[in-house]
Amino acid sequence: MERTTCCVVGGGPAGMMLGLLLARAGVEVTVLEKHGDFLRDFRGDTVHPSTLRLLDELGLAERFARLPFHKLQDMRIDIDGVSVTVGHLRNIPGRHKYVAMVPQWDFLDLLAGAAAEEPSFTLRMRTGATGLLTDASGRVTGVRYTDEHGRHGELAADLTVACDGRDSRVRAAAGLTPRYFEVPMDVWQVRVPARDPLKAGRVSLTVRDGQFAATLDRGDYYQTSYLIEKGTDDKLRANGIEWFRDRLGELLGFDREALGAIGSWDDVKLLEVTMGRLRRWYREGLLCIGDAAHIMSPIGGVGVNLAVQDAVAAARVLAGPLRAGTVGVRDLARVQRRRNLPAALTQRSQHAEHEMLLRPGLAGTLRGDRLPLPLRLVRRVPALHTVTGYIGGVGILPEHAPAFARR
Repeated sequence: MERTTCCVVGGGPAGMMLGLLLARAGVEVTVLEKHGDFLRDFRGDTVHPSTLRLLDELGLAERFARLPFHKLQDMRIDIDGVSVTVGHLRNIPGRHKYVAMVPQWDFLDLLAGAAAEEPSFTLRMRTGATGLLTDASGRVTGVRYTDEHGRHGELAADLTVACDGRDSRVRAAAGLTPRYFEVPMDVWQVRVPARDPLKAGRVSLTVRDGQFAATLDRGDYYQTSYLIEKGTDDKLRANGIEWFRDRLGELLGFDREALGAIGSWDDVKLLEVTMGRLRRWYREGLLCIGDAAHIMSPIGGVGVNLAVQDAVAAARVLAGPLRAGTVGVRDLARVQRRRNLPAALTQRSQHAEHEMLLRPGLAGTLRGDRLPLPLRLVRRVPALHTVTGYIGGVGILPEHAPAFARR
């Protein structure tokens, strides 16, 4: 049987960051990624200021600067023609006063390249975990997997970390079940060619007549999210793609030529939104982090940032015990204690936004002449733009790179 010290299942932001940090600590770490590459569209492409600062501390700033990315500094919402700036990043502390919109595959390739420079790091692509290994006491001792050739194998590990996302197979195999929270929406995701210079450098939210959409400036196109009531995807698609083009044009002002890029419903991807959190992120020999531990709403695009911060905390707490061969439940509990509060507070904030904006927006009861109190406050007190920008861009209790990982 093959063996490693730490098996990380999932090569997303949490998994790749954890693999890099543990390898820099001298821990033998193997990352299993079921796909052959990182090329998936409409993944979380936001790299927040706290993650950018982390890249600086890891000595990766120059490499990141060579990636193609676009800077977002403002978030605005338009409700029935009433425009409100709800946050900006221009005055937050630190070097990076923007969210970098970078294709996630480029970000993950950067982390994988840096990790590959460490002799204790192994990345196995096209290798998916299919189950868990356990001993007589029930402790998780590794994973079963299928490799790129369809061969089955077993990988023993002192610690297995589930970084395989909101639908984590490892979490399910471990018998860990999240507590789910009600959400009012699903999301259609689509690209629309960029033609409006007024949207440059912004996240724009638009609400009108029971419609709700968000556009993120990606340079040559707008990554557009159109919200629909939960569970109505099949019913609405029956209207035909021209109906959807008309709705987008009326709501966001896109011209017919730009909307022609949406050729069929195949160009409109459905995100079935869920939100939930594990009461306990671990069991003997296993830890869940990122969306495997706390499933985030797409509101605010904070999921990637939280996942990266989880990975940093896990590496800081676990590197020493892993090197010493003494990692246990108390160490795993320390990781959850460190990261549970930021996850819980962020989800509470997302729930408040769902109830204040999304639910009434989709119901057609959110009006520009009767703004919710928080929007009235940020409109009257511009200084609050920096506060909301800091919370959204930097986050709650952000992590710094541990000393062993800095270059």
